[in-house]
Amino acid sequence: MSETKSILEWTLVSECPIPKDVTEILVAGESAVAAYKTFRDVAIFTNKRLIVRDAQGLTGKKVEIYSLPYSSIHMWSTENAGGFLDFNAEVELWTRAGHIKVRLQKGVDIRKFDMLIANALLRD
Repeated sequence: MSETKSILEWTLVSECPIPKDVTEILVAGESAVAAYKTFRDVAIFTNKRLIVRDAQGLTGKKVEIYSLPYSSIHMWSTENAGGFLDFNAEVELWTRAGHIKVRLQKGVDIRKFDMLIANALLRD
């Protein structure tokens, strides 16, 4: 498969509690399933989409919210960390919008992350 340039890249540091204020941006019938810390914010898996809050600027008061509906994901791949000097696992998503790369730092369970995506995309 030819290499494509990622349009978005995120690094998830660790699993964390689901933020209480996420309910403000959920639609009827949507519920948060899991959350992961990024360097400055959080990525939230819901039963309908992946939401990433991205604080910007020095103060972090300006926030951009990315919303990726699972229905727009065509394919994904996961790669576990290799061990010696290779500490990060990676997830790649091919979507209608383009290619997204997610790096998972040591301690984030790549297989649990893989199952979150599989359950969201492959359920009946």
